[in-house]
Amino acid sequence: MPVRKIPKNHLVVTGSFASRKNGQMDAFESLLEKEYMLLLDFDERVASFEPQPVIIQIPGMAKGYVPDVLVRYHPDFESGEIPKPLLTEIKHTDDLERNAEKYAPKFEAAKNFALERGWDFRITTQVEIRTQRLANLKFLREYRNIEPAIHDSSQIIQIVRENKGILPVDELLDCLTSTDDDRLHWLPIIWHAIVIRNLVIDWDQSIHHGTVLCLPGMSYE
Repeated sequence: MPVRKIPKNHLVVTGSFASRKNGQMDAFESLLEKEYMLLLDFDERVASFEPQPVIIQIPGMAKGYVPDVLVRYHPDFESGEIPKPLLTEIKHTDDLERNAEKYAPKFEAAKNFALERGWDFRITTQVEIRTQRLANLKFLREYRNIEPAIHDSSQIIQIVRENKGILPVDELLDCLTSTDDDRLHWLPIIWHAIVIRNLVIDWDQSIHHGTVLCLPGMSYE
């Protein structure tokens, strides 16, 4: 439960993010926060995330300090260890430079607060958020909610499997059809399979018709 309600602000973008992972609408106070939530919502390592999670009392600051997000993780797939929860503040680097003195006591208090609870504290900037992975998610997220025919979804998986579990998008399309109109039918089904993780891509590379697809557990390299 957020400890503070984000007020409407005409100077910055505020609103609510529909998180499937959390099963609710989560408030954000900037476009950068919204983009970070999108990354978290699609990150398989993340179990949940909570905006405006805690109030940290700071001398001379009546309302205290509320960091932006608390992230909790699933156990590591290989080791079984659960990574420490991450308490994070989301800021643009320009803002950090302009207001370094103002933010210093808040961030120091947050580090100590997190340390006492066995958490990590980190400042997350647009450098970590506005990546190729984010661009890919913005492109693919609209395909998460489509409902392809079961036969169509099974067919693309079967074709990739018959090609040793690895196949570029354009070659998959060639196996499915020879007409441009039919390619327009199949592309959303392929994008849907990627976004629901039935097919795996390198999320840190741009998506195009030459993007290599592979079955879960296979290497795309």
